Order: sequence, then C-alpha cells, then structure tokens
Amino acid sequence: MQICNKKNQTVSLKNLVFQYRHAWILSYLFIYLAWFAYLEQTVTKKFHIITMPIDLKIPFCEYFIIPYLLWFAYVAFGILYFFFHDKTDYYKICTFLFTGMTVFLIVSAIYPNGHYLRPLEFERQNLCTNLVAWLYRTDTSTNLFPSIHVYNSIGVHIALTHSERFKNRPACKAVSLVLCVSIILSTMLLKQHSVFDVLTAFGMAAVMYYAVYGEVYRKVLVLIRTKELKKRLVLRGLRL
Repeated sequence: MQICNKKNQTVSLKNLVFQYRHAWILSYLFIYLAWFAYLEQTVTKKFHIITMPIDLKIPFCEYFIIPYLLWFAYVAFGILYFFFHDKTDYYKICTFLFTGMTVFLIVSAIYPNGHYLRPLEFERQNLCTNLVAWLYRTDTSTNLFPSIHVYNSIGVHIALTHSERFKNRPACKAVSLVLCVSIILSTMLLKQHSVFDVLTAFGMAAVMYYAVYGEVYRKVLVLIRTKELKKRLVLRGLRL
C-alpha cells in the first residue's frame, strides 16, 4: 500500500508540473529584480535629470500612496489569474509586461536618469505620509522612464479588457479602469515620476499593444502553428 501511495504521489506531482509547466516564464522576474537592484545601487549621483515644466504645477498628495501600493496586487492578480485560467492570455500579458520591463532596464543602463521632484518635507504627518517616507527610503528617485508602474498598469487593464473571461463582466472592467487610472495619477502626485516618464510609458504600451494584441501577434502565432503542423506531417510520414 505504501509503495502504491508513493507511486500515486509521484504521478500526481508529475501531472501538476506538466499542467503548470508554463510557469517557466516567471523565472524572468529573478533576472529583472537582480538587474533592477544593481541599477538602484549604481545609479545614485551621475544621471540625466528628467523633468518637464508641468511637473512643478502638479501638487503632492500623499493619499495616492494607496493606489500606488495596490499596483503590486493589481499586477500579481493579472498574471496569476491568467496563469490558472487561460494560458493564451497568460502568455500575452507576460509578453507585454516583460518586454516593456526589459526595455526599461536597458534604457536605465544606457541612459542613467533621475529627478529632484520629491518634497524635502511634508506639510502634515499622517499614516499616508509615513508610508510615502518609507517609499522614498526604499526606492530611489532614479531609473524612471518609461514608468513601469504606468506601463504595467496599462498592460494589466488591456489584458483584462481583451480577455473572453471578462467579456461579460463590466463591473470588473470598471474597477480595473479606476484602479489603473488611479495608479497612473499616483506616480505623478507622489512625485515618483515626471510626466515625461508617464508619456513614454504610454508610447511603449501603444507599440506593445499592436505587437501583442494586434496583427503582429496573430501572424507570429500562425507561423508557429504552421511550423508545428509541418513537423507533425513529417513525423507522420516517417512513421508510415
């Protein structure tokens, strides 16, 4: 009985690994975090200042720390939901997010950048200003554009609105839109990013939207499927 139980457990484990084999793409996060940590440590003094005149007219509002931090849960939800429910949408959202994140890393490495928009002190003290102070201590004001907070928020919202699973869920789409817009505003109202960072994030998102959700993705998918079909026909011919 014990031998049978061990075999069953082994088979179940193999089935689980096979079922979720698409998790391999998430290993990219280790590369991203290591690279980003390196940039945060090295880009500290010598960098190009990123700012626009409109940045100085945008007020600071500590309450937007709430949507800013919700970004982590928002992005995690987008990836994990499709990971468990729809592999096609999962690969799309990962392609969209991870490509943009890689572009961001390359830009930051080639063109070190930062800003001096953060307030030197807060006009009032509350829980939100304490959270912003913590954010300022843990996240430097360098490596800014394109803004990944903005870009990934757009990416998650696009993924949700283009998914068949959310086709008849207008409430979910509305909540996603409100959260997406709130996160984008938070990057500027917390003085984490310049308007320039936001605009470049939108520009990159537009390009990736066409690549992932437009004709480019469909053509690549057709090409891959055609090659797979040819391989199967060749193998079938060899067997005959």
